[in-house]
Amino acid sequence: MHSKKFRLVSEEQLHAVYGVPAPASLAKEADHVHEIYRPFIEHAPYAVLATSGPSGLETSPRGDPAGHLVEVLDPNTLLMPDRRGNNRIDSLRNIISDPRISLLFLIPGIGETIRVKGRAEVMIDPELLDRFALDGRKPRTVLRILVERVFFQCSRALLRSKLWDPGTHVDRTALPSPGAILSALSADEIDGARYDIELPDRLKSTLY
Repeated sequence: MHSKKFRLVSEEQLHAVYGVPAPASLAKEADHVHEIYRPFIEHAPYAVLATSGPSGLETSPRGDPAGHLVEVLDPNTLLMPDRRGNNRIDSLRNIISDPRISLLFLIPGIGETIRVKGRAEVMIDPELLDRFALDGRKPRTVLRILVERVFFQCSRALLRSKLWDPGTHVDRTALPSPGAILSALSADEIDGARYDIELPDRLKSTLY
């Protein structure tokens, strides 16, 4: 429908539209976890993990109390436990195939986010598993992330989205429930109503 002449296909064309980065946009990048960035990572209770593999790209939400989500082992290494989930292990399978990862850390109420790029390894070292036990439950694996790039993203996206503004929060009943989604996609083979009834207790008992 749209002419190909309007499609950008080279970095030169992109730079013609966007220009060059401001000096501050380049100065903020480090090749390790600089001490100025460390508290942002340690205060984050939530991150998005991006991976790539044979089946394509994946993004996975990761959450834990601040201080337990990720440990800064040293300026070049992060440790991230893989908590209980749905056992699809999409991200872990990707990492086994292609270790490149990217992380986006978010802190409630804070506009700036932290971006980390590097390479990850899937570890089952018993000492690491013990180290990240919560509520008496150990993670099955721990990611050891070798840091290559770290920088902060300014608050524009969060300001535009009003992400932390309670006045913009959507009532859960305005969207399909997990049970409704599963019922629709399984052609009613899964009892969605029952799934929704059982879900709160299941989440509570299987959080870790």
